[in-house]
Amino acid sequence: MPRMTGAPAEALRALLPPGPTGLGIAAAHPLARFVPHLVPPPGAEPSAPTEPAPEPASENGTGTGPDAGSAPPPDGGTERGGLRIPPLYCPEALRNDPALGEEVNERLVEWAEEIGIFTGRIERLRSHQFGSLFMLAHPDCDDPDRLLAAAKCGLSEWSVDDHWVDEGEDPDPALLGERMALAHAVIDPVRLPARYMPQFEETVQREPVLRAFRSALAHLSRYASPTQVARLRHELAVMFVGYGQEAEWRSSARTPAVWEYLLHRYENAFFPCMVLVDPVSGYELPPDEFADARVRRTYLYAGTASVLLNDLYSMGKEDPTDTNLPNLIAAEEGCTLQEAVDRTALIHDELMHTYEAEAAALTAAGSPHLGRFLAGVWAWMGGCKEWHATSARYQTS
Repeated sequence: MPRMTGAPAEALRALLPPGPTGLGIAAAHPLARFVPHLVPPPGAEPSAPTEPAPEPASENGTGTGPDAGSAPPPDGGTERGGLRIPPLYCPEALRNDPALGEEVNERLVEWAEEIGIFTGRIERLRSHQFGSLFMLAHPDCDDPDRLLAAAKCGLSEWSVDDHWVDEGEDPDPALLGERMALAHAVIDPVRLPARYMPQFEETVQREPVLRAFRSALAHLSRYASPTQVARLRHELAVMFVGYGQEAEWRSSARTPAVWEYLLHRYENAFFPCMVLVDPVSGYELPPDEFADARVRRTYLYAGTASVLLNDLYSMGKEDPTDTNLPNLIAAEEGCTLQEAVDRTALIHDELMHTYEAEAAALTAAGSPHLGRFLAGVWAWMGGCKEWHATSARYQTS
């Protein structure tokens, strides 16, 4: 990738949306040159642009972006479990096709039933509309089978959390290390001496989560190159490390420091889902660009921002003692939970602004594929936010 020049940050920001964007200004969006259906046909009347939401104010009354000093409106934000989530600095979803989302969701639920994950919770799974998440997050893909491939990978990842970590039939932290080792042996297929392989296979066939990972990766391999599948394997391995860290907190009843939790969120986030931006869209980001430390750093900002958004939207339905950033900030800093929610929102926004600026610089210096990938990650974050705001998984009533 060419060496980046010292172009002004504000000029580079023009390559990505300066704030939340609506479908009415899709033609001006950086994805428009990569996603033909975002560009209105000749002669079509443009929709009125959506006004960007004001940025949250920091503790000293200033924002974190170019319009520093603007505070959110008193009636802005979202209510969850008696707490107000401030307006978050995040794009809107670029595409909403409910019929496509429903098709992916139904096929995903059928697969989950066949594999055996979420047994006894299938109707709840259906109501969560995971298929809609992947429809929203990949606006430049209209192929339900490609979206299903990504959705199977995502649901396999969620099944680890929902079966082995947070709930399910046996969320025993003492068993998690062994389970993560087995999961890794499935995603990066182990080759034991012939006389021992049948025992491993018997174990895999007894465990639906392991079967889910194997099936999901086989489906993804129809569309992803070996390099792209290897990327996913790496992200899953990192996620498994994060689950191990969480298991230690649970088994020892230890409350981590805020810095330690933020480190955890660089390991246990949406990275395995987001790494599929290019295979779902039908192209491949060159390996040298994906591996570039600057690209990796920027991608990590995006994934961490999205998982902090998850913390905010999910806490209303979680046990008050669950480990999430607002609870930890409140405990460590002695502030109210609402103040901790507001500070979490500011951290989220800081990460989003950093992603925006660094992605713009990388887009200016890199290949067209890199520009498309980084714009796709931006679109993924917008779809993720829309799903969190509307999915029954995070509703409190």
